[in-house]
Amino acid sequence: MKNSTNQSIKPITTRRNDYGYLEIGGCDLTELVNKYSTPLYVIDEATFRAVCSDYKEAFKNYEKVNFMYASKALCTSAITKIVASEGFGFDVVSGGEIYTVYKAGVDMKKVLFNGNNKTVEELSLAMETGVGYISVDNFLELTMLNEIAKSYNKNVDVFLRVTPAIECHTHEYIKTGNLDSKFGFDLSQVDEAIELIKDEYANLNLRGLHAHIGSQIFETQVYHDEIDILITELVRIEKKHGIKLDEINIGGGLGVKYVASDVPPSTYEIAEVITNSVKLSCEKHKVDYPTIYLEPGRSIISTSGVTLYTIGSQKQVPNGRKYVAVDGGMADNPRPSMYQAEYSAEIVNKPANKDLQKVTVCGRYCESGDVIIKNIELPNPEAGDVLCVYNTGAYNYSMASNYNRTQKPAMVLVNSGLSDIIVERESLDDLLEHDVIPSRLK
Repeated sequence: MKNSTNQSIKPITTRRNDYGYLEIGGCDLTELVNKYSTPLYVIDEATFRAVCSDYKEAFKNYEKVNFMYASKALCTSAITKIVASEGFGFDVVSGGEIYTVYKAGVDMKKVLFNGNNKTVEELSLAMETGVGYISVDNFLELTMLNEIAKSYNKNVDVFLRVTPAIECHTHEYIKTGNLDSKFGFDLSQVDEAIELIKDEYANLNLRGLHAHIGSQIFETQVYHDEIDILITELVRIEKKHGIKLDEINIGGGLGVKYVASDVPPSTYEIAEVITNSVKLSCEKHKVDYPTIYLEPGRSIISTSGVTLYTIGSQKQVPNGRKYVAVDGGMADNPRPSMYQAEYSAEIVNKPANKDLQKVTVCGRYCESGDVIIKNIELPNPEAGDVLCVYNTGAYNYSMASNYNRTQKPAMVLVNSGLSDIIVERESLDDLLEHDVIPSRLK
């Protein structure tokens, strides 16, 4: 089976140049640090586009497939432009993501709005901007959406998000398809939802079913199970309600390689499992192949991104570990503290395998849990060295905060030796921009 970009820890353009320094996208990372400072998010455009190409190539023999980039992984105006140029649509989960893709000029008919507790304001924004599909998560939303659509004199294409009761082996907090989940209708509630759409909600057009089983998934059997459940449910709905649905959204979830021990499937392996599962289930039920929607996010953007830090202080615990602190941490990458996520890293300005020391890389924030990587071997780390942490494209910037009143880092896009700012570094004034002192305190 052919390998794909999500199975690499590093961006595909990573190399050591003649000076022994790390390069990504043809840019010397020490020069990027001198120009843009640290912490710094770096996105390699070549890797980003290579992953998109992997998906398109992997599914080329199944004509009825739509790729919907899961914007929650990383949503900026420039990232949105690249995704759209690759022909992908967008899975959005907030008013902010809707507004970002709208202002970037994408075809809003290729946008699907998802989420378990959408607000009236967000659903209204979806109407105003022409969002193509809405995945309805619960009975309250069905009522709200129909009323809002009616007020705009619009009919809205919807999916019903269902909980397929599938258990996948990933972190507890990123499981979404098991029965005990905050997301979606239980399968026992589907009939009631359909009856409401048929009899009362004239402004809603039911197009299909939507499910999502989790994130950072390495198994393949779960996709087979999910697809069979969805297609079986489509068949049952047609028999019971006389409604022929021919679209299924199976979510995303394909994992990436953060550390050497991670073994994610390739995009090509997942494509084979998904398309074969669809064909088997359809042949079993003697129905036509449905249109498939996929929502890859992490597997699209994660490998493309790295974060650069400057090393500062160190502490040797007597008879214990050695801590090496960097100028970022849990505010720009909360995943290690939230999910016990693991990462790989190298020192940019030193040979990779010389004078190795086992250290724990920690952040600068006032939390003992602010640890980025435990027990990693680095070549004699010293103050002023630059550390490159790999595979930070997904759920780093998008989950970043101003904890300890620190500014969020800048983000640059690199390609063929060029670097461009795509997110400006926050200033101290930015931190105060929305503060208000009531007149009674002046």
